[in-house]
Amino acid sequence: MVLNNDSSSTLENRYNNEISKAGIFSFFSAFRNNHLKFDEHYKSLPIEQAFAQMKIELQDSKTVFDQQYKNPLRRTILATNPSQPEQKPNVIFVMMESMSSSFMKEEYNGKPITPTLNDLANNSIYFSNMFANGTRTVRGMEAVTLSIPPTPGNSIVKRVDNQNLYTISTVFKAKGYENMFFYGGDGYFDNMNAFFGGNGFDIYDRGRGSILSDKINTNRYNINDNEVKFENAWGIADDDIYRKVLNVADQKYKTKQPFFAFVMTTSNHKPYTYEDGKIDIPSGTGRPGAVKYADYAIGDFLAQAKKKPWFANTVFVFIADHCASSAGKDAIDVKNHHIPAFIYNLKSRPNENVSKEVAQIDIFPTLFSLFNWKYTSQFYGKDAFDQQYQSRSFVGTYIKLGMKKGDDVIILSDQKKINQYKWTDLNLKDAPIDPKFERSIISNYQTADYLFSNKLLNEK
Repeated sequence: MVLNNDSSSTLENRYNNEISKAGIFSFFSAFRNNHLKFDEHYKSLPIEQAFAQMKIELQDSKTVFDQQYKNPLRRTILATNPSQPEQKPNVIFVMMESMSSSFMKEEYNGKPITPTLNDLANNSIYFSNMFANGTRTVRGMEAVTLSIPPTPGNSIVKRVDNQNLYTISTVFKAKGYENMFFYGGDGYFDNMNAFFGGNGFDIYDRGRGSILSDKINTNRYNINDNEVKFENAWGIADDDIYRKVLNVADQKYKTKQPFFAFVMTTSNHKPYTYEDGKIDIPSGTGRPGAVKYADYAIGDFLAQAKKKPWFANTVFVFIADHCASSAGKDAIDVKNHHIPAFIYNLKSRPNENVSKEVAQIDIFPTLFSLFNWKYTSQFYGKDAFDQQYQSRSFVGTYIKLGMKKGDDVIILSDQKKINQYKWTDLNLKDAPIDPKFERSIISNYQTADYLFSNKLLNEK
C-alpha cells in the first residue's frame, strides 16, 4: 500500500484533518518527499502580497519585469554598460567542501593552513562577509545553481521533479557555453547527477554507469582508474579532480566554444585522508590537514592552469558549500554559515576586498553583471556591486529558515513560529519583531517554496 499526505485529508474540518496527519504519518510523508509545505508549517502572507514584496526587493536600475511569464519574478537584467560589449571568458567554478572562513586565520606549527586562499584574498575579488544558505553540500549547490533561498525540507537537488529548471546553466547555454559538472565520487550520491544532468550539464564523475535516465538528455563521462592517484570513501583526491578538469579544458579549448565547469571537491571531509608527501601534516590526522591539503591542491591547480593557452581568457570562482561545523546552541548558529568566496583572474575589474554582507545566492548574478551580460533571470540573487544593492543573507537548516541583515536575524520555525534576534558577540539575543523584516523573510521563503511547488521554476 502506498500512502501520501493527501490521503489523510478526508475530513471536512481542517482541524480534524491536521489531527489525522499528526505524528509519524505526516513526518514520514514529509521526509519521504523531502519537502515541507510552507503555508502549512510556517507563518505566511497572501501569496499576491508576498510576490509584490519580492518585486520591490528585486527591483534595481538594471531590472525590467515582464508580465508575459507565469513566474511573477521572471525579468530581464540589463547590461551594466550597454555601450560596451559582453565578455565571454571560460568559467571554472570550484565549490570547496566545508571551507569555513575561520580556517583562513588558523595555523599549524606556526604556519597558516590556507596560504593559497590567503594569497587569493589579496589577488582577487574577495567576498570576506559572505554567508552560506545551509549546512549541507546540496544546499550550497542549490544556492548557486538556482540562486534561491533554502526552502523548507531537503534541498531541491534531492527532490523529485527537479529537472528542466531555470538555472545558471540556462544562462550560460543561452550565451553559447558548454556546461560541465565534475565530481570525484559517484554522482548518484545525493541525487547530484540527476539534478545536474537534468539541468543542462554534462557529467564527469567516478560512477561506472553511462546512462543517467532515459528522461535526461545529457552525456556522462567516467573518471577512469588510470586518472586517479588517491581515493577514499568520498571520492578521488582534489589533485585528481583538478587534473581531470585541466585535461578536459584542454580539449574544450580546441573547439573554440566557451565552457563553464562546475567542480565539486571532496578532500576536506572525514576521514581527512590524502596522498602522502603533499603537505607537512600527516594524512588522516584531522581537519587541519584536510584543509591544508585542499588549499595546497587549489594552489597547484592554479599553477598548472597558468601554463595553459586558455588561462588568460578564463575566470576562476572559488566558494565554500558550507562551513565545516554547523552545530550550535542557538536555533541557527550564524557564525557557522560564514564562508569565503573569490573571483580570480577577471581583467575588467580591480581586485578588492568586498566587506559588505553578501548572500551565497548572489555570486552568479554578480558575475553575470561583471561580464556585462543582458540576460533573463528569475533568481533571488542580486548584483552585489549594484548601487541599489541592499545586504541580506539566508541561513537555514532542514526546518528552521533564517534571514540576516547585519546584526539583525529573524528565524521562521515550524508550527508557524517566528523570532527575531540581535547577533551580538557571535550569539543570538532576543529582540522585538520588526514588521518590515518579518514581511521580507516570509515573502522570500514563501514565494521560493510556491514557485517550486507549482512548477514555476522551470525554464519556460
